[in-house]
Amino acid sequence: MSFKDNREFVKALQKTGDAIVVRTEVDWDLEAGAITRRVCETGGPAPLFERIKDYPAGYRILGAPLANYRRLAVAMDMSPDSTLKTIQEQYEQRIEHPIKPKLVKDGPCKENIVRGKDVDLFQFAIPMVHEGDGGRYIGTWHININKDPDSDWTNWGMYRLMAHNHTDMAGFFATHQHQGLIYFRKYQPRGLPMPFAVAIGADPLSSLVAGTAFKKGENEVDFAGALAREPIELVKCETNDLEVPSHAEIILEGEILPGTNLPEGPFGEYPGYRFPERRSSPIFRVNCITYRNDPIMTLSCVGFPTDDSHVSVSLGAAVAFKRSLKARGVPVTQVNWPTEGVEHLMVVGIEKRDDATVDLIEQMVLGSRTPICVTMIVDSDVDVFNLKEVIHAFLTKCHPIRGVRRHESFWTLSPYLSHEEWVANRGARLILDCTWPSSWKKETTIPPRASFAVMYPEGVKELVLRKWKEYGF
Repeated sequence: MSFKDNREFVKALQKTGDAIVVRTEVDWDLEAGAITRRVCETGGPAPLFERIKDYPAGYRILGAPLANYRRLAVAMDMSPDSTLKTIQEQYEQRIEHPIKPKLVKDGPCKENIVRGKDVDLFQFAIPMVHEGDGGRYIGTWHININKDPDSDWTNWGMYRLMAHNHTDMAGFFATHQHQGLIYFRKYQPRGLPMPFAVAIGADPLSSLVAGTAFKKGENEVDFAGALAREPIELVKCETNDLEVPSHAEIILEGEILPGTNLPEGPFGEYPGYRFPERRSSPIFRVNCITYRNDPIMTLSCVGFPTDDSHVSVSLGAAVAFKRSLKARGVPVTQVNWPTEGVEHLMVVGIEKRDDATVDLIEQMVLGSRTPICVTMIVDSDVDVFNLKEVIHAFLTKCHPIRGVRRHESFWTLSPYLSHEEWVANRGARLILDCTWPSSWKKETTIPPRASFAVMYPEGVKELVLRKWKEYGF
């Protein structure tokens, strides 16, 4: 079954031991963030904080909703012990069949409605996520919703949002990101404010697709329906024509105002560092808020892996790139964006290596707008989901000169870049060919791996496995 909201989801996580209810009072100022960060780094259960300092009973915070693959498996109605390979295969199968949303007249997100002068963002338990952040971030695990004025494309994305005062927020989004494409190419040149909606605390799969890479023009809500295997229920906003998940906890409605700016950041980010720069953002002005009784704020404490951002981006991007490779005829077996690589590492497994195949993968990586910094190409006998095998392939198959391809590229959020590169929007990409030379013959030249799986006859392996406990292990 799919979960219509986080309330159902948390109950399911409690049954599997993947969520707990914290009834001790917790401070919104760093304490909730520190607990959530510790949970991410130790693989602990998602905390639902029931008592928040300075806030009335019922105002809650849910930390790290999808910070590991166990919780994602539960969200997808799978066993929490499912392997990443199994989860990715199921994800890929489901998104092949998008399901359009269902528009409903009303929903729980309309239980309370405030407008105009009554709008107060700080009515909600907005956390101070990390020490040194530029302010309190109301948007860390949410859905930014906006529409292309010249087509029927409605974009769902996840771009962080910092609250400045009762009605105004600043957001971080780049010109090449989908929200940026719509705002900077369509609304700003025309001098028009861009309507927006922000859904906080939507169901887990809707939030997942908002943080996942889909193509320009694709409606993410259709893929949320595909993952849920049923239509996502949407309800129309009060002050604009946008549609939002009807079971979300909090909905912010407003406009992005051209010709305005507010400082945004710094903020602890997905590569695992806090970057010092403050950026200029147009004002996100909120003119209406709708919310559920006893609203739950969702908190993703982004930083050192693994957290929600790594899980959502890595899974979706791996599947998207695999589909693109297949469409171009690449004999790809599997693609993995290891969460340990904070979205900057991609491992591509191929069935048969030849120079043309490696060249094509290289071209596609260089043409991608994703944050890939390092791509490792491995043979099909390497499990891309097993980092031990990947590292072994890198250190034994990648020629230190011929196997390395370096390129200048566009800027990514990489701490190794110099200040000059940041200012000039320049970065770099590395392609590592960790496959056997194409001139080698499989039968006579390629050495077999000296491992349990390869180096022993089936009868011996079967005997050893059968007697494993008898040996005393």
